[in-house]
Amino acid sequence: LLDRPGSSFREVEEHLKKTWDVECDSISCDLENEEARNSAIQYVLDDGKPLNCLVNNAAFVGTSDLQGWSTAFEKQSLETWRRALEVNLIAPFHLAQGLAPCLRGAVGANILNITSIYAEQAPDWRLYEGMSMDNPAAYGASKAGLAQMTRWLATNLAPSVRVNAISPGGILRGQDSVFIDRYIQRTPLGRMANEVDFKGSVAYLVTDMSAYSTGQVITLDGGWTIW
Repeated sequence: LLDRPGSSFREVEEHLKKTWDVECDSISCDLENEEARNSAIQYVLDDGKPLNCLVNNAAFVGTSDLQGWSTAFEKQSLETWRRALEVNLIAPFHLAQGLAPCLRGAVGANILNITSIYAEQAPDWRLYEGMSMDNPAAYGASKAGLAQMTRWLATNLAPSVRVNAISPGGILRGQDSVFIDRYIQRTPLGRMANEVDFKGSVAYLVTDMSAYSTGQVITLDGGWTIW
């Protein structure tokens, strides 16, 4: 597990051990910081254990409490753009690059990136009218870059490492009830997603069930993008 310093590693570790009877190790890492990423990469390389899967799922999202982020276009700051690109796009590239030697030597090696429907779709601004939350330009742009990087890596690391992505729609995380109602009305399946909705696709992509799949971005959005 890799997450920001201060994250609740112990709770997640105990859940994984109890549920799956597996060993679990944790790394504190600020993905905005290049040196912190270098240390995390070196930790894994020095561990000596095989690495057959890297999941890049950290990101600044639309509800992040960042200055110059969830605000009007004219007020979105370049500094926040840089921070978003660092976490949402540069960090996945850096981790993939640094861990490639380890992945190339593993059986069934693969990388899974988490993009977003906003990597390909423009926001429906009607959802955000009167809301404090927003859909910053840097979010969609960085996720679009991650989708394209998935395809680029798939060709570059083939045939030893497969690289795929999932593209989730909106996930229910305590948003304003007005926003939730608006989102549901626009979604064919009539609800927002939860994390469990992605487990089947993740299990498919990170195991040999998808042994002949690479460079793919699977959309999981309750039908949002089919209108």
